[in-house]
Amino acid sequence: MPIDINELRDYKGGDPAKYRKYMEQRFKPAEWVDEVVAKDEEWRALTKEKDDLSKQKNFIQKEKITPKKKAKEDCSAEVAEMKAIQVQIEEKKAQLPLLAAERDRLLNRIGNLVDPEVPISDDEEKDNLVVTLHPTPPEGEGLLPSPQGTLEYTLPASKPMTHDELLWRIGGYEPQRGQNVAGHRAYFLTNAGVLLNQAIINYGISFLGARGYNILQPPFFMNKEVMASIAQLEDFDEQLYKVSGKTDDPSGSAEKYLIATSEQPICAYHKDEWIEKSALPIRYAGISTCFRKEAGSSGKDIRGIFRVHQFEKIEQFCLTNDDLEESQAEQKRMLQAAKEFYESLGFSYRVVCLVSKELNDAAVKKYDLEAWFPGQQAYRELVSCSNCTDYQARGVGVRCGQKEATKGDLSARASYCHMLNATLCATGRGICCLLETHQTPEGVVVPEPLRPYMGGKDFLPFVRGPPEVTKGEKGKKKK
Repeated sequence: MPIDINELRDYKGGDPAKYRKYMEQRFKPAEWVDEVVAKDEEWRALTKEKDDLSKQKNFIQKEKITPKKKAKEDCSAEVAEMKAIQVQIEEKKAQLPLLAAERDRLLNRIGNLVDPEVPISDDEEKDNLVVTLHPTPPEGEGLLPSPQGTLEYTLPASKPMTHDELLWRIGGYEPQRGQNVAGHRAYFLTNAGVLLNQAIINYGISFLGARGYNILQPPFFMNKEVMASIAQLEDFDEQLYKVSGKTDDPSGSAEKYLIATSEQPICAYHKDEWIEKSALPIRYAGISTCFRKEAGSSGKDIRGIFRVHQFEKIEQFCLTNDDLEESQAEQKRMLQAAKEFYESLGFSYRVVCLVSKELNDAAVKKYDLEAWFPGQQAYRELVSCSNCTDYQARGVGVRCGQKEATKGDLSARASYCHMLNATLCATGRGICCLLETHQTPEGVVVPEPLRPYMGGKDFLPFVRGPPEVTKGEKGKKKK
């Protein structure tokens, strides 16, 4: 899913210096741009050599061989010369796709542009830009926007228990039995936990459906070549589970991967299609189980269901015309939907615009909605909202027309849809925050919007005491 190579070709109106700057802003090597340009020039030089040889071959055929044949003269020398040139042409034809593949491999390392609002920094704790606080703190609204590291205000209230204890006490999950069956970070949801999980899914569907979203439940695994056109290379090692088995593919030649988010299959929903601009924007609500290795999260969030290998998620995914202002406005609209969703559940939160170092290659800007967890007395990420412009659409070939251009205009570009994604709710994390936010000494109050999806239940009482302390935790306490 690279940028358009023409953006690095100055003779076609491109500006490689601009992308060197973007790479520097992403804290990646700017010289990677130069490597692409050099390889592209090598490819174009070889293309010209091949074309020049073709012209030479045609000249010999037309101006030498044909007249001699008409005059019934010997032209064996010219035919031999033409055949020798044809051999050179075939050699260069064979080299061209290899050069193009190497150029494209280098091009795939180049990130998207960086939105002007994004703080240029590699320190998210210090420089993430806080743009929203809900509810407004006593200090007032004049605090924002502000870098996270220098922002001082009265934090929301704290509460005594964390989600893992609360979920256990309401009889909502069985972590040890889950680990016995499926290993680390596995769990069974039970009774109240199942009800909460399904209620959030159904409320999320209703919430986005009322806002004009098309509801999709995608395949839970994807062919490797399709996944590779969307996911970054490091995702294959750190996030994605490979599917084994020879069911519909006896030879085992088609590799498949479990999805880490419904964003991935929905991104390819219109693969190789041409969407009329008049049909845009298109908005999807993806409902899926997600699977993640969490390879880079060893030791983090061991207890509970905040960070797990399998979870359900409701995802916003939108396509717009290839217009930056239009996709920027759509990103704000998607973020607003997420804010309204969590406000309806009674959560306190902040919204931050992430620093440039934290952007993946596709995103030009990313907002995180971080909810306040009263038991942990910390903000934790619930929503990630990204504008990827046409970066992903190029990978899966989703077009939306040709920009108007006069004949001979070398700056003309093929037009690809802009794609945006935003979590509405990863249900496990939503449950965690809900339990900590709405806990009481006797149980947990069910937020009003969820009650119709829970058979009218408005309260989940504690049905057992606190979970037993594990051997590892006992050892830590002794120390």
